[in-house]
Amino acid sequence: MDDISPLQILLANLAILAGSCLQGVAGYGIGTLAAPLLFLVSPLLLPGPLILNATVLTILMLIRNRGALQVRQVRFAIWGGALGTALAGLTLLVLSPTGFELIFGVLILTGVALSVAGLRPTLNARNSVIAGAASTYMGTITAVGGPPIAMIYQNEKGPLVRANMSAFFLTASFFSLSALLLSGYLGLRELQLFGLTFPGVLIGFWLSGRLVNRMPFNGLRPVILAVAAAAGSAALVRGLWSL
Repeated sequence: MDDISPLQILLANLAILAGSCLQGVAGYGIGTLAAPLLFLVSPLLLPGPLILNATVLTILMLIRNRGALQVRQVRFAIWGGALGTALAGLTLLVLSPTGFELIFGVLILTGVALSVAGLRPTLNARNSVIAGAASTYMGTITAVGGPPIAMIYQNEKGPLVRANMSAFFLTASFFSLSALLLSGYLGLRELQLFGLTFPGVLIGFWLSGRLVNRMPFNGLRPVILAVAAAAGSAALVRGLWSL
């Protein structure tokens, strides 16, 4: 493609590989880690191409962890996700390029704040609806929808987390892609970029299967959040500079 270089494609694949590996181990992370990096590589890679890659990843993860899935528990988050997607679609319809950078930066920094806040909400129907709505709203606009939904699963076991969050993210991805299509943020260019960055997902998922019991997610968490905060701040500064 003329508007993105081979080096940018390579860097995008590496970012998606790292994010896919992290999500394969922890249950979430492709958005939190990869989206800020992709924004720095090229804003064209967000949100559509990354959400398409995340959809493929969640399908693979759901197949791997299907034995631990509890559909009854995750359905409330999915209902909330439908509401969050509708609100995100309306937001995208009125956003300018400068507005996108501003809201991207604000939502990324919000996700970081939620991750470090230390809140421990109970896993129940009400909190699942709220977390689902917040997650899909953030995920549709920035491709970073993990922090809100991860908060209500932080006290659960690994297989359950990976299975239920994969089921939620898969449904949320289809919601988000529908909103992006209707608001004009998903077209041929985004599909081409998805095709060029798809290998990163496959390699990252394969690698996560070998690291699932060895990767020190808690040790990497500060680095991931620092990267997200830096990219969110950069997007906010760029948006404010363009006003």
